[in-house]
Amino acid sequence: MSDVSLFWHRRDLRLEDNKGLEAARLSGHPVVGFFCFDQHILDRLSELDRRVGFIHHHLTSIQNKYRETGGGLIAAYGHPLKALQDTIAELGQAGHNVVSIYANRDYAPYPVQRDAEVASWCSSQGVAFELHEDHVVMPPEKVLKDDGTPYTVFTPYSKKWHKVLESMAASPLTPVNSLGSGSWASIDAKNIPTIESMGFASESADPAGWAAFDHKLDPGTVQSYAEMRDTPSAQGTTRMSLHLRFGTVSIRSLMRFGMKHSDKWLTELIWREFYQAILHHFPHSASDAFRAKYDRIPWRHDEEGFAAWCAGRTGYPLVDAGMRELNATGFMHNRVRMVVASFLCKHLLIDWRWGERYFAEKLLDYELASNVGGWQWASGSGCDAAPYFRVFNPESQMKKFDAKGVYVKRWVPEWDTPSYVPPIVEHKMARQRAIDTYKAALAGA
Repeated sequence: MSDVSLFWHRRDLRLEDNKGLEAARLSGHPVVGFFCFDQHILDRLSELDRRVGFIHHHLTSIQNKYRETGGGLIAAYGHPLKALQDTIAELGQAGHNVVSIYANRDYAPYPVQRDAEVASWCSSQGVAFELHEDHVVMPPEKVLKDDGTPYTVFTPYSKKWHKVLESMAASPLTPVNSLGSGSWASIDAKNIPTIESMGFASESADPAGWAAFDHKLDPGTVQSYAEMRDTPSAQGTTRMSLHLRFGTVSIRSLMRFGMKHSDKWLTELIWREFYQAILHHFPHSASDAFRAKYDRIPWRHDEEGFAAWCAGRTGYPLVDAGMRELNATGFMHNRVRMVVASFLCKHLLIDWRWGERYFAEKLLDYELASNVGGWQWASGSGCDAAPYFRVFNPESQMKKFDAKGVYVKRWVPEWDTPSYVPPIVEHKMARQRAIDTYKAALAGA
């Protein structure tokens, strides 16, 4: 029997600049790659969910890279702990004794629970289980107030983030050498389970569709980000969110790029770290309002209005364009995300959780921490959120950010014609209703 280490890929679908993989390589034992298509997550998805296709596409590339190094990656389908147990048993039968498992840390409630269960089982079996920090540059425990409590407002968090970075002797932005030679266990890895065998339609693979999310960064786009990021008709954003979500690129490489080309773009990456820290320190915010008194708001159970919002048929062109873009592509411009979220929570007085769940179903770049943070910001219920009396006027937003209607016409071709639906709610009335409802609910808190 030869001792080996297992590296468990999760939200880090790459071999390059991968901290957990680097640690596995330095363990002194040859490394075997592992990935599990998690049924706990996949069973809740549509059979046409293209995110599964994206994972499958990149996992195939990773498996080929393992083979090129002389190693191998095992891909399983099932529940993670059982899949790990079965994989370790199969490797044992092939003469490989797994003595340690390495992975990168995640901060969402389910991964934390999953990793705790795996750690407990590993301890009972005498197998080491190590988690490393790769998903963010600054782990949640690293950026705290002077009294040791977490920040709940972004600006002071960001200032402290920079201060901590400057104080570190070894920069956490330095890339790591996780793709060295001579550190891989030679195994006979089976092919990755097919999309169809896991219950997904072949259309979900969509390999041609990923060209729109090419992860090659353009310096020009980043340099003009501050000026162009709020213009939905322009390619003013990098669309790196999908790659950050699944770790096909390293956050360290993006941070370095931002420091070189755009402070504003870098700030948006720090917002991402802020929301990860919030989710870690306040896990209840994954499903409940960060500010508990906002759960007193009597949301309207308006299924008809919600259906119109989902379909992009509210009669407000910018809202409808955003929802149609989302439904057609799995993406929505960030400025428009704020507008459609505000419309649902304020104009329609529908619970932000309904919108968060719809985004979770549709967004290719869906990220629990950022999505919940964004929705609670829009509804006023989150940390550092927009005040409840701030209600976006969708028409004013369109005049400001899509004055010529270029974006709207792209997604709502019938706009400005008799066939376009009338507004499902009147802005002035809806705005005042929202303010009055919030005020009354919060007064009793």
